[in-house]
This record gives sequence, structure tokens and C-alpha cells, in this order.
Amino acid sequence: MKISVTFRNAEGETWQKEYVEERLKKLKKYIDNPVDARVILSVEKFRNTAEINMMANGLNIYGKEEDKDMHLAIDNAIEKIERQLKKRKEKVRGFKTNPSRSGEFDGESATEEGEESPDAQVVETRKVVLTPMSIDDAVLEMETTKNRFVIYRDSSTENVNVIYRREDGKFALMEISR
Repeated sequence: MKISVTFRNAEGETWQKEYVEERLKKLKKYIDNPVDARVILSVEKFRNTAEINMMANGLNIYGKEEDKDMHLAIDNAIEKIERQLKKRKEKVRGFKTNPSRSGEFDGESATEEGEESPDAQVVETRKVVLTPMSIDDAVLEMETTKNRFVIYRDSSTENVNVIYRREDGKFALMEISR
């Protein structure tokens, strides 16, 4: 771990630099790859501020805390960073052990329609531009693009509609009314 400590509006004391390095080395258990940590310690009247920015490939974690004592400001900023690292590690661990991703599935974990599982999460978000078209145009677009569904604005009623292909090969239309 490469650590650089910068002092603003104060003389850099060796104990502060050693204290920051000692506390940051405890975070090494959450990080696998080499990390560049930039620490800025500043003093403004009675406020002691500690800013910590940790960077690795694809990882950027930032924590900033103010307190009357520099020790407390450093500790609180490092606790903030530690919480973010723990949260990230849990997400990574949860992603790897997700049974639906590994192909394991038992009937007991299936949820009722309309009921969400406690670990349900949004994986992808798409913005859709609603183009006005008729039902025939929507079916034609589905056949030409091989999409599973098309969301469009009905040109005659101005309502938002969704058309999708059922398992039997026929089309189903959902009309959304306001």
C-alpha cells in the first residue's frame, strides 16, 4: 500500500504520519490488489480535518471527517473507509455465492408472483424512448429486431403499451392506462 500524507495549514508532525500509516495498514485485509492512499490533514482554527482517498484499479473510496482532535478525525475517516470496504466486499462475496448465478436452484427458494425475495436487486437499468407507433408496427419491429418485448406509445390513444411474445409464439399486448 502506497501512502502519501499531505499537511495543510499545519506543520507535519511525524506522529500524525505514523498514526495514519498504522491505521491504514489495518484496512489491508479488505483489499487484495495494490492501493494508492492519499491522506490530507488540515487544521483550520479549532477544526481538524482528515481526508482519505484510496484508489486501486476500478476502486475509488473517499472519506472525510472533521473533529476537534486530529486523532478522532483520522479514526472517523478511516472508519468511514472501512465501512465502504466492508460493504464492497460483501457485495462481491454475495455476487459470487448467488445460487441463481451458479445454476443451483431448489423449489423452496422460488417466490410467489409479485413477491420479491429479500436479496432482489436491480442489475441493469435502461432508458426507453417511447416512439409513437401502431400495434402492427410494434409486431413488425419485434420480428425484425428479435426483441422479447417492445414498449411504445400507441399513435391513436397516446397510451403506453407493451407487446411481448408468449411461449406459444403468439403476441400479448399490455395496455397501460393513466
